[in-house]
This record gives sequence, C-alpha cells and structure tokens, in this order.
Amino acid sequence: MKNKTRKTGLIFFPAFDWAISETHPEREERLLYTQDQVLEEGLLDLDNIREFKPGIATYEDINRAHICVPDAQSITTQSHLISAGGAITAAQKVLTKEVDNAFALVRPPGHHAMLVAHGARGFCNINIEAVMIEYIRKNFGIKKIAVVDTDCHHGDGTQDIYWNDPDVLCISMHQDGHTLYPDTGFINDFGGPNALGATINIPLPPKTSDEGFLHVLDHVILPILDDFRPEIIINSAGQDNHYSDPITDMCFSAHGYALLNEKLAPHIAVLEGGYSIEKALPYVNVGIILAMAGLDYSAVREPDYDPDKIRQSMDITRFIESESQEIILMWNDRYNMKAKIVGSAGYVRRSKSIYYDTDGIREKQMETVRVCNDCGGLVMIESAADTGKKIFAVILPGTCCPECRRNGEMFFERLSGGQYNHIYFQDREKDVFIVK
Repeated sequence: MKNKTRKTGLIFFPAFDWAISETHPEREERLLYTQDQVLEEGLLDLDNIREFKPGIATYEDINRAHICVPDAQSITTQSHLISAGGAITAAQKVLTKEVDNAFALVRPPGHHAMLVAHGARGFCNINIEAVMIEYIRKNFGIKKIAVVDTDCHHGDGTQDIYWNDPDVLCISMHQDGHTLYPDTGFINDFGGPNALGATINIPLPPKTSDEGFLHVLDHVILPILDDFRPEIIINSAGQDNHYSDPITDMCFSAHGYALLNEKLAPHIAVLEGGYSIEKALPYVNVGIILAMAGLDYSAVREPDYDPDKIRQSMDITRFIESESQEIILMWNDRYNMKAKIVGSAGYVRRSKSIYYDTDGIREKQMETVRVCNDCGGLVMIESAADTGKKIFAVILPGTCCPECRRNGEMFFERLSGGQYNHIYFQDREKDVFIVK
C-alpha cells in the first residue's frame, strides 16, 4: 500500500464523569479500549501522529449552532463542553496547519441534537460537529463545508441544523430508517427550499457489507463532493455499522472503515456512535487513524473477521446500485427542483413532531422559511414541548441577503413575551444571539 504519510492529530476525551447509566452502551469504555489499543500498537510513538488535549467549548459557541431551551447551560454538563471543545481543538490544529488532519475521539456524541434542543435525544444533548462548524466559520472564514456522516443511524440533527443552508453539504449514509432509529433519512429528504441538494440521504438495507458502503462512496459521495467543492470535509465517524455492533444490523468491517477514510480523506473526523466496545471499536479506530495518517492498515483485522459470513446478498447489491443512480439523478437535477417544488410561494412551512427518547420529551414544531434566490433564507421556528416550554426563534443565515435581514429583524422586534416563554434571535452572519 503506497500511501502518502500525513501529520495526524488525535484528541481523546472518554468523559469519565458522564454516562446515561452504568450499563448503557454509550459509556466511557467506548474510548478506553481504543486508547489501550492505540498505546499497545505504539501509534503515539510515530513521528506523524500527535495527541492533543481537548479545549472547552463556551456557551457562545453552542448558541451559534443551537436554540437551547431555556438556555445552553440547562441542557449541558462540563463533559458536553469538553466533547465539543475536543472537536473544536481538532479543527484548530488542522486549520492552523499544525497537522494535516485530526480525529476527535470524544464523547458524549452529538449528531442527533437538532437546531432547537429541549433536552437529550439519541444520546445527544448538543451537536458537537455543528458547534465546531460554526466555530470554523466565525474564526477561519471558511464558507463551504461538507459533512459526511458514516454512523449507522441517520444524522438527523446535523441535517436539521443545516437543512436551509446551501453552503453546508450534509451527506448521511445509514441503515434504512424503516428499520432503525430515528426512522428518518430517506432520499427525498433533499434540503430546504433554498438549499435543495445540500442534504443527501443514502439509506442502506440491513446486512450491507463493505461492498455496498464502498460502492456508495465511489458512485455517490465522491462525485457529489467533487461537484460541491467544499473547502473542508468532516467525517461524522460513527462506527456502529460494524458487523458486531449490538444495536444495529449492518456488516461493515474495520478494514472497510479504513479504506473508506483513505478514499474520503477527511480533514477532520469526529467520533459518533459505535457500541461493540471490545470486538469492533479498537480495530476500527486504529484502522481509521492509520488511514488518516497515510500508513499501512492492511494488517488491521478483527479476531473473528470472516468475509464470507458478512458478504451482502446480490439483492442488496442490486438495490444499492439502483438507489445510487437515483440519488445522482436527483443531484444533477437539483437546480431545476426549486421551481417544481416551491413554485411561486413566498414562504414554505413544515411541521415536525420530535421525540427526545433519552429524556422522554415530546415537541411539536412549525418551521417557516422565506423563499429567497439570494441566500439560505430567513427561518422562523415556533416550538412547544410537553415540558410546558413554548418558544419562538428567528434565525438569519450565515450569508444573509438584505431582504431576509430586514424581515427577520422586523419580526423579532414585533414579537413579545405573551404566549412564549422565550423569544430567540440567532444571526449566524453577524454572530449575534439574543434572548428575550
């Protein structure tokens, strides 16, 4: 294997003081076994692999990505701030050219945390990738960013945060939502009215193996990335597609994960799910680290690896090939879709029912987006949860046209308490966050 050696940064944070329960699959052992394997393999003794300590995200960092109800302090712990801070540290080290790429092996995870956050869902309180992305935009002036989510569960939170943002491409390949939480992520979920094509979903059948994942990478993800031309690529590196994972039903291997990362070549990887603590995570993570560092990963194999046992059926292969073609056709037609879908409407509305399975909260939400040809559009959200909290949020996009700004500022000024506990104003372009 003739790879080009790269400087790779590693950021570990096992979150010793945070767990949903002692026996919950999302617990600190997820990273402790990986740390042991990294040390045992001597990876930190290599000149081109360096470990960095995680920083601590601020509440201001969180407020750039979220509308937290009632505030960021109420739904986070110190561990969440350090987990998000670890992702930010990875970005800092890459963008200041201290390393070529970086892998934030941190927890708690984040990709199920949505734009409005009333609590925890899918083990996630805040979306650590989104917090990192908004930090990157504010501090480094990078505009076009791609997130490739390889977790087995649909990255519904990241999708929700960037649904109306044409400058953040969110690609999620995952086990079909008809068969797995969070029951979303279908190919027709293609982005908001001003950002059609900036959301790409690739639902895969249960029992998809290396062949299927790598086909999607080669025939869908890489061609779309080539067209989109992001300035930076982020991998939401969930590892629960592994054949031994206890809560999913896929057949990806450690070697497949490594090859995927070699081909994808992300600038930053951030750990998401993965709950086969001993049988998968140490091998998958070592494979990813070696691939990112441009080192030989051909010897990375799980002790029980048997390609014949995890090989996908021909029916799965044919389905994935057909679905890949359909997604590419949609991508190529994205500029014509707006007229077909939106028509002459001035505003587009969508209602959502959201269940916070970790905290047992139910939320009803109405999102209204101004149809705009010049930016992602003014977004207004009315949200009510069965906790009794009812809020309204006005959100201006990262690149905001004068008309959307004028309308958004006018709406916010006119809104008053009354029926709402809080009214929020999030201006992503000017980095302003106001609550009244």
